[in-house]
Amino acid sequence: MKPIVPSAIQAPWYGVPAPAKLNLFLHINGRRADGYHLLQTVFQFISLYDTLDFFPRSDSKITWQCDKANWKAEQDLGYRAAVLLQKYTQTQQGVDIIVHKKIPAGGGLGGGSSDAATVLLALNQFWSLNVSIHELKSLGIQLGADVPVFIGGKSAWAEGIGDKLTPIDLPEPYFLVIKPDCEVSTAKIFQDQGLTRGTKIITMSAFLADVATNDCKETVCKHYPPVKAALVYLNQYASAKLTGTGACVFAKFESKTSALAAQKDMSNKWQSWVVSAMNQSPVNKFDYWGIAKR
Repeated sequence: MKPIVPSAIQAPWYGVPAPAKLNLFLHINGRRADGYHLLQTVFQFISLYDTLDFFPRSDSKITWQCDKANWKAEQDLGYRAAVLLQKYTQTQQGVDIIVHKKIPAGGGLGGGSSDAATVLLALNQFWSLNVSIHELKSLGIQLGADVPVFIGGKSAWAEGIGDKLTPIDLPEPYFLVIKPDCEVSTAKIFQDQGLTRGTKIITMSAFLADVATNDCKETVCKHYPPVKAALVYLNQYASAKLTGTGACVFAKFESKTSALAAQKDMSNKWQSWVVSAMNQSPVNKFDYWGIAKR
């Protein structure tokens, strides 16, 4: 894609990362009056990224381009994040943003939420707004329940609707992540009358003892047979799990070599990635606001 030519003097920023995440488990503990589900989960980042380029403008217009076909800017969380931050701060600055998508849509990997978080973090610096992280998280929750964890930038134990976050340090193994040939509708899963909604609240120690599961797995497999097939395949090599409401499934491996071997046996049947787990997001870990400039 040909970059938009900026009309201002400020240097553009290239390749600012937006990492994917895994839900290492997902319990649904109840449902609020407003329809939001109460849950417990653990978020951990993985080394699969979208990247975003930021180009300054001499006016207040915000534009959004994506290297995927038929991508509508007004429906993208990243674009909406830019508009929200501009409105919240009443800045007259604009920006041209290009997003390079690697995280699959409808996979439960949080690509849209991560893009939105990176936009909020980056534009806060790019526009010199000095908005606090707490304020950015408050803006992020207006866009989606997963956005705050990406803004916080650390693996987290999550409760409430996913917005009550406690940082947690976890092992950082290799995962094989598989994307079946389907996209899961989160709304469809949460509207299913058979979905488990009354799992008892557990402690973090119970999760660490590996007794937690994904309450959505049975419902997702019922509606999306390709997800069930991917779980069956991956279970041949390691304990296969569903991230979020899917469609992606994953398994932990002791080494990169063993993960690559399991991936090789698929013979390109599905889209897949061998990734490393990360307890800290690269957006927060490195000074991208300086080194991402060319």
